[in-house]
Amino acid sequence: MKETNSTAPIRDARTLGVPKMLILGLQHMFAMFGATVLVPILVNSYGLPLSIQTTLFFAGIGTLFFHVCTRMKVPAFLGSSFAFLGGFAAVAGLDSGIYAGMAPAAKLQYACGGIVVAGLLYVILALIIKAVGVHKVMHFLPPVVTGPIIILIGLNLAPSAVNNASTCWWLALVAMAIIIAANIWGRGMIKIIPILLGVVGSYLVALLAGKVDFSALDIAGITGGQTPILGFQPFITDFGGSIAKFDLSAILVMAPIAIASMMEHIGDMSAISATVGENFIEEPGLHRTLIGDGVATSLSAVFGGPANTTYGENTGVLVLSRVYDPKVIRLAAVYAIVLSFSPAFAVLVNTMPAAIVGGVSFILYGMISAIGVRNVVENRVDFTNSRNLIIAAVILVCGLGFTGGLTFALGGVSITLTSLAIAAIAGIVLNAVLPGNDFQFGQSEGADTAASLGRY
Repeated sequence: MKETNSTAPIRDARTLGVPKMLILGLQHMFAMFGATVLVPILVNSYGLPLSIQTTLFFAGIGTLFFHVCTRMKVPAFLGSSFAFLGGFAAVAGLDSGIYAGMAPAAKLQYACGGIVVAGLLYVILALIIKAVGVHKVMHFLPPVVTGPIIILIGLNLAPSAVNNASTCWWLALVAMAIIIAANIWGRGMIKIIPILLGVVGSYLVALLAGKVDFSALDIAGITGGQTPILGFQPFITDFGGSIAKFDLSAILVMAPIAIASMMEHIGDMSAISATVGENFIEEPGLHRTLIGDGVATSLSAVFGGPANTTYGENTGVLVLSRVYDPKVIRLAAVYAIVLSFSPAFAVLVNTMPAAIVGGVSFILYGMISAIGVRNVVENRVDFTNSRNLIIAAVILVCGLGFTGGLTFALGGVSITLTSLAIAAIAGIVLNAVLPGNDFQFGQSEGADTAASLGRY
């Protein structure tokens, strides 16, 4: 369908003016912030002292590096990856050999060493793609595989949205209502910052209703002046205690998780391509996006940070705002770097009620799954063909059925594959062995199908 001028996307945010660009960057920052800081919060609950400040700093630095690698073309934000949480938990539980009696901070260093290796696996895959060509690689990743994987990215996040929203349903509904009203009935700037309006508007309502818990500020020492407004990240103040260390056991725990995160990366690139209407897998190229993501992950881990990954939350913002300019994402990255120098800010943001996060996530996560459906529809995947039906069915059941992942032993170490990794592997294998794969990557049928990644 052709787009009318009233709904045409904005590809150069400079036409809106600098003040509006700054606000759009702030919207992307809010979209990624909750999930990005949640990773170190969860890792801390395992007993490993992963820093929120370090996480934010390398999310910003990693995003800027990714944009340089992709020739400033891909509007993606790199936030901290949830795929490696199981690995952090496994390393935290190691208590034999060199890990017997080891301090949590030291275990974190070895876990980060495993992530460094995982990031380098991205580079290896990128070199393979560069050598054999993206068309040959993507022949094994047609829309019948990537579409359901994109759908699963959103669906796997759905329980988190429901759990957060269930803490106060009416507040979550307020956040959702503001977003929907701004996006459907809003005009001008209102229409392109629905997420930011939903966060700020519902937070004000929560304040008036007494639903904001400020006790965290007292616990963190902010009200008493114990937590500084400005401060350096731990990798600067305690370099020796943050730098990654390497051990085979930790590498075997963390590195295989790259299988899942690389499949997630390809799914996210497909989703962003479908959203923006440009084939980023072909230009600037999947090898470039993988190198950007992988090196950003290794760089973060070298200095004691978590793995990075392209964020679906920000893809959801692209869908709603229809502002596709990567410069806006880079503004969000700069905001993340600046905020990483404020220990107090991270605690202050955590006063946001979980219900608001849940309400916003309802929209964003649902958008990701909807993009997967769009990917399947636009590429005209024929589900009357039993081959395609079987592949999609197995992917969806694996992705939704293995809720706890799949754990197996390798070299005396337990390795857990996430449900998304299992689904991706099953889909790729079935697509490779079942006869009838006539997918041709990069062939579309006109301007209306610019977002399509190929044709059957």
